[in-house]
Amino acid sequence: MSDTAHFLAFVAASLVLILIPGPSVMFTISRALIYGRRQAVLTAWGNAAGTFCASALAAVGLGALISESAVAFAIVKYAGAAYLVYLGVKALRDRKGLMAPPEDGAGAPPKRTLVTVAEGFMVGLLNPKSILFFLAILPQFVNPDSGSATAQMLVLGATFAVLAAGCDTVWGLVAAAARDVFRRPRSRRVLANTGGTALIGLGVAAAAGERA
Repeated sequence: MSDTAHFLAFVAASLVLILIPGPSVMFTISRALIYGRRQAVLTAWGNAAGTFCASALAAVGLGALISESAVAFAIVKYAGAAYLVYLGVKALRDRKGLMAPPEDGAGAPPKRTLVTVAEGFMVGLLNPKSILFFLAILPQFVNPDSGSATAQMLVLGATFAVLAAGCDTVWGLVAAAARDVFRRPRSRRVLANTGGTALIGLGVAAAAGERA
């Protein structure tokens, strides 16, 4: 198989996984419902950066520990689940301040931007769905006749991250558009409660999931 064929096959496999809603998609949607499109886009790209770091760890071989060790995998899984629950609880606690947010976060301080990106980064880094893809599927698209396997995996990981960022951004923009329809404080409160509760439920589901 040619390098181009390898790459296109990887893109197709990546899109299949990315388009199936998981922690990254649900987190971005929740952010869109609670904070609006600006925070959703920042979350999507922070998430992509975390996803790329996870792929880089797999590329240099550190991911093999998670692949072989049930304990290491459990640590990653429960850390990711706990973080999602924490973010859900935080969203519920912050909902009173979201009844009349500035348009798309206009005027938000730089710290808020960095925090949003960092939160997305952690969800991407600790996403078990992506980690298993990088460990089980990514190596299958490496062409042994095309140079360094590590370099190829880094390129493929970056490709996956960009595709994920693009798809998650679309999810976030659509969710934010739906959110903008609701202008009443009561409606915003419902959306904030829905987003926070969804994150908590996603965290619980992630913790209860079995290793493939």
